[in-house]
Amino acid sequence: MGIQSVIERQPAFDFSEISPPQARGRGATVNPGSRYSTERRTYVDDGWYDAPWQRDGETISDPMEGRRVETELLVDSSRTIISRNKSPDVPFDRSINPYKGCEHGCTYCFARPTHAWLDLSPGLDFETRIFHKPDAAALLSDELRNPRYRCDVIAMGTNTDPYQPVERDAGTTRAILEVLRDHNHPVSIVTKSDLVLRDLDILGPMAAKGLAKVMLSVTTLDRDLARKMEPRAATPAKRLKAIRQLTDAGVPSGVMVAPVIPGLTDTELEQILAAAASAGAIFAGYILLRLPLEVREIFMDWLANAYPNRLRKVTNLMKASRGGRLYTPEFGTRMRGTGVFANLLERRFDRAVRQHDFNRHAWRPTLDAFRPPVRSGDQLRLL
Repeated sequence: MGIQSVIERQPAFDFSEISPPQARGRGATVNPGSRYSTERRTYVDDGWYDAPWQRDGETISDPMEGRRVETELLVDSSRTIISRNKSPDVPFDRSINPYKGCEHGCTYCFARPTHAWLDLSPGLDFETRIFHKPDAAALLSDELRNPRYRCDVIAMGTNTDPYQPVERDAGTTRAILEVLRDHNHPVSIVTKSDLVLRDLDILGPMAAKGLAKVMLSVTTLDRDLARKMEPRAATPAKRLKAIRQLTDAGVPSGVMVAPVIPGLTDTELEQILAAAASAGAIFAGYILLRLPLEVREIFMDWLANAYPNRLRKVTNLMKASRGGRLYTPEFGTRMRGTGVFANLLERRFDRAVRQHDFNRHAWRPTLDAFRPPVRSGDQLRLL
């Protein structure tokens, strides 16, 4: 009743559709079904809520408004933990994502479509149904002790955030770091959370050996925009403070201005880089907004609701930077885009990097200190 779920067999997205009421503290305003499903759900107003309603003595127009949706932590039964890639767009060939799904609720998150592989929605399900590996440490030890394993940097935070809120209780990321520390294995972390400071007792000593690097992702310095766009992530001020504390602890740190959203956050590029430099960041990078698969619908619906006056500008600039489309997945251009706007953005970034002396020295992780886990009965290695 009220907001009805209507099944359609049409894949097109129409901005005139009525979105369901947004859950309190969540980012997605739609909860599209898996792209592998033959059905599609949209929402229509059946008129039930035209009259005012009462809740806790207050008059409201919709009894579902501001409803709470709790997070559900589920077990990921995968037998491996290290993911491999051959992408020419990223500087690593292996990564660990402690969680599938992310509570931060960033409306632009390019990882959202991965929940469709689990037959779940990349919308609200992605933010509220989180999978983790309780035996992450044991799985990692098993993979590191494989005689064929060759040490190189393991990246964390490349898909979903390793320090999202559920990490406070689950502790999956910390368990992984403890294994990497114990065996002198290098790690690079990207996060939006100041929870990373909890693990300074691990990251500090690792950094002293050339084994750890941390990048804080900062999308905007506008706290109100951040709260709407990435509702459960740390505030921009806390992220900058985390850079300072990491730097003071000897951990090489930097800032990722990611994503840069044309027409919404792109004007802040220089300000973000200047603030990060003042906080002690020595590395910097940026990524242009990516809208693959269901992310297009989720982000655009959120934008149409939160900043309707920016919808046309963002859309036009994105298409101008993606060959007339909202997204193109080609290697080499998917991270930066093409065209006049994208080229100007790159020049602005390069100028700010020179101004603030970012990326002067590349991080060279220590690889030869790695010692694989050894169990009783293992054959000793010759080399």
